[in-house]
Amino acid sequence: MLGSDPLPVLVPVLVPVPVPVPERRRRKARLTVALVCVLALPACSAPDSTSAPPVSYPLAPPSTFSIVARDPSTGDLGVAVASKFFGVGAVVPWAQSGTGAIATQSYANSTFGPRGLDLLREGLAPEEAARKLLDADPERDFRQLGIVDAMGRSHSLTGKRCLAWAGARSGENFSAQGNLLVSEATVDAMAQAFAAARGELAERLVAALEAGEHAGGDARGRQSAALVVARHNGGYGGFNDRYVDLRVDNHRRPVAELRRLLDLQLGRDPVSRARKLAHQGHTAEAIDILRSELDRGPDGDALHFELARLLLAANQREEGKRVLQAAVARSPGYDHYHYQAARLLAEAGEADACLEEIRKTLDLNAEYAHVFRRELEGSSPFRPLGEKIERLLPR
Repeated sequence: MLGSDPLPVLVPVLVPVPVPVPERRRRKARLTVALVCVLALPACSAPDSTSAPPVSYPLAPPSTFSIVARDPSTGDLGVAVASKFFGVGAVVPWAQSGTGAIATQSYANSTFGPRGLDLLREGLAPEEAARKLLDADPERDFRQLGIVDAMGRSHSLTGKRCLAWAGARSGENFSAQGNLLVSEATVDAMAQAFAAARGELAERLVAALEAGEHAGGDARGRQSAALVVARHNGGYGGFNDRYVDLRVDNHRRPVAELRRLLDLQLGRDPVSRARKLAHQGHTAEAIDILRSELDRGPDGDALHFELARLLLAANQREEGKRVLQAAVARSPGYDHYHYQAARLLAEAGEADACLEEIRKTLDLNAEYAHVFRRELEGSSPFRPLGEKIERLLPR
């Protein structure tokens, strides 16, 4: 499995490796030769051959650290997970409001998610549900599970052939577990951080992941992370319980990126905070926040356009136009950037500059003529320039 961090010394070689496999797969397997990347990693020694993965799984062990938890004050149920594994969010986390949350990992049997939730909904305790899932699984020794139910009861199980370090820390309303970790300090840190964190469940879950990563995390590195929180009628429009469903499938710093995405969803990112302050009449403070973020070199376009909007609205026109030009220059061939610039300049009464951006928009994509015509038919900052804009539009 390919990681996202550049590695300093990587020498691919073919090495014959005896691979013990669960009996069901052993009958199918004829080859015991694996492609092993020999890498100097002082924090991670090669797994013992007695714990090597089944040959039908990816060559990179899908090691994972996760936390399942419940918020007794809101009833929220959720899972946060990180791994040196592509797209861990497609495999490990499962949650349903009023029922429970499950992390299925370490050569995960992904049926454990929906089947486990069904068992919890039938009234089984987490320990009973885990036992029932594993009793029928011939590969149970390779599995790791973390479960919490809607009453806050938790249970974790680590198969005896999970790759070391593997284990868990469980308590009321949570269970933190991991396999192929640097050490047990990862799950200890997760449990302590979750207990100490404040805010809603989603924030506390990410705080636990951050602590686990800081304590060592996955012994092979980092690649993906995910966060799922179920809340009754908490999804879009109140139509389902998918309150938070965020995935970072392949990233150099997946947990940090997960935090950034959660801040966006909760309106705690710099742009959302600046908009709220400006709405409350604190425009100067809002501008200072965005300037400070720009000094840190963020990648997002929303910050540039929002700062330009606030500067132009505050009559700081020269700086506003400079920031707007810098925003468009980030992708000068993108028609929508020029359209956004035209709209902001129209709002500021900068007619000539607005018309120039409209020309550039139409040069890049003549179909935007439909957008401008619709704008001129409604309440729009373009309406005072209606006749001049009409002359620019293709017939």
